[in-house]
Amino acid sequence: MPDAMPDAWRAMDRAALSAAYDNSGAVAGSAAIVAGWRERSAALRQAHPAELDLAYGAEARQRLDLFRCGAAGAPLLAFLHGGYWQRNAKEGFACMAEGPLARGLDVALIGYTLAPEASLTRIAEEVGAALAVLRRREAGRLVVSGWSAGGHLAALALTHGQADAALAVSGIFDLAPIRGTALNDALNLSPEEVEALSPIRHLPAASGPLTVAYGAEELPELRRQSETYGAAWRAAGLPGALRPLPGHDHFSVLSELIRPDGALTEAAVALARG
Repeated sequence: MPDAMPDAWRAMDRAALSAAYDNSGAVAGSAAIVAGWRERSAALRQAHPAELDLAYGAEARQRLDLFRCGAAGAPLLAFLHGGYWQRNAKEGFACMAEGPLARGLDVALIGYTLAPEASLTRIAEEVGAALAVLRRREAGRLVVSGWSAGGHLAALALTHGQADAALAVSGIFDLAPIRGTALNDALNLSPEEVEALSPIRHLPAASGPLTVAYGAEELPELRRQSETYGAAWRAAGLPGALRPLPGHDHFSVLSELIRPDGALTEAAVALARG
């Protein structure tokens, strides 16, 4: 059950609400963790140069990277990076392919234009366009995954029927609190976008399975977002699971995807095998 009242955020002023969603500030050494991901990712990209920066649109960040496990017709895991829709790039998250590749999945890393250059509406449209390209290119089962802001985008894509299954890690599933934080200075979310782009407000009538995962040591608001969304998904009779990962914060949780035997890798494999 959620460990915070669903509407507790409404009583917070802007500073308190901003702090409630400040993942980097909450985790000592988070910058070093992200730098480590970038170093590992550069090595993986160097080792797998064949299908990098494939265009799915005309804009600079409308590119994707494909990494192959070597098995013909392998399922595909498409990963969306985090950074509150306004930071980071696909290149720094290639290491998230390590675990799934070792377990027989192909992996795509999807880039997208960042805010404030792009609205969240446009970012969601870009993700849909990238997934449509992957659908046309690849014959296997398509699982969309993402972390933090990418978790939001993955859940939204499944809601729109753009993938067969989804693994949403430490995501934002109701955008209403974000509109009250300093993050909104770049996002400039409208009330209409909050309504249209919050996955919890648009539970589908039918769907492929969704696994919602998060670190048990994350900020209370981040835990609440996952717990509330997971509960709503199950209450709607939709297939899926809620996976709190003990001992993990917002950043360390992704070690469970990098490792071939990690809990997130196991979840991705289960979703990919249907």
